Amino acid sequence: MAFNLDSVPSQKGRVAIATGANTGIGYETALGLVQTGMKVIMACRNLDKAKQAKKTILDQLPDADLDIIELDLSRLSSVRAFVDTYRQQFSRLDLLINNAGIMIPPYTKTEDGFESQMGVNHLGHFLLTALLLDLMPDTAEARVVALSSNAHKMGTINFDDLQSERKYSRFGAYAQSKLACLMFANELSRKLVAADRKTLSVCAHPGGSDTELSRHMSTTTVKFLKMTGLALITHSPANAALPTLYAALAPDVSGGDYFGPKGFLEMSGKPGKVSQSTSALNWDVAQQLWDASEDLTGVTNFCV
Repeated sequence: MAFNLDSVPSQKGRVAIATGANTGIGYETALGLVQTGMKVIMACRNLDKAKQAKKTILDQLPDADLDIIELDLSRLSSVRAFVDTYRQQFSRLDLLINNAGIMIPPYTKTEDGFESQMGVNHLGHFLLTALLLDLMPDTAEARVVALSSNAHKMGTINFDDLQSERKYSRFGAYAQSKLACLMFANELSRKLVAADRKTLSVCAHPGGSDTELSRHMSTTTVKFLKMTGLALITHSPANAALPTLYAALAPDVSGGDYFGPKGFLEMSGKPGKVSQSTSALNWDVAQQLWDASEDLTGVTNFCV
């Protein structure tokens, strides 16, 4: 079915968390959610940027229901502090949008010793989900939405060097982290079904869009994209957020679904269900990744 945010029924009374909601696709996702009447918690590392983003939204939608809680996904201690703060203020969570991410930075490690892309894109969100899932209602309208990328199709999970300590490829580590995001969404969906829970775990990717995520791209890479015309088939952050909003709000969504733009190379176009790589559907590797993620984040009982 065609997705139109204007046709979504009022979501007043429901609560969503969107990570990285201060800029780019996360900002557009938060904007879309508050348009439906939903309360949105902007989970952001940079509080100054988050406050400015909140002000910009309120300038457009004075009645928007927005809160900000600090979250730095590169620090597991920050994830735990965020959850403690959230639980002090709220007793339920209807949508968890695991949007925040970084792409192709120079090699760095997080506070907990993770390669930064694996740490922020996957492991931080893994812990966040584990600590919040029990607050989500047992209905198909309650959803965990992970953000992956077309790059997942070029990724592999390298258990022998998961943190890229022996060899680091900026893009290889990014592709691995985004494959991990998709595999986590799939495995969580299977575990929810096995536990006879109606809560959905789904995934989306935005296609191509000019956001702050590309800040680590070299000038040469940017020139190449423009010369080859690839930049011409990208779309705006507002349109790039539509697959996420579809996954979060549309009625025709099932656990394990994957959404993205339906246009050329899935770079732009109207949102809809798209295909996953064979690697993303490897259940044995997904379970191994789940077990490794529990060990790395200190999750001892991921209750679904």
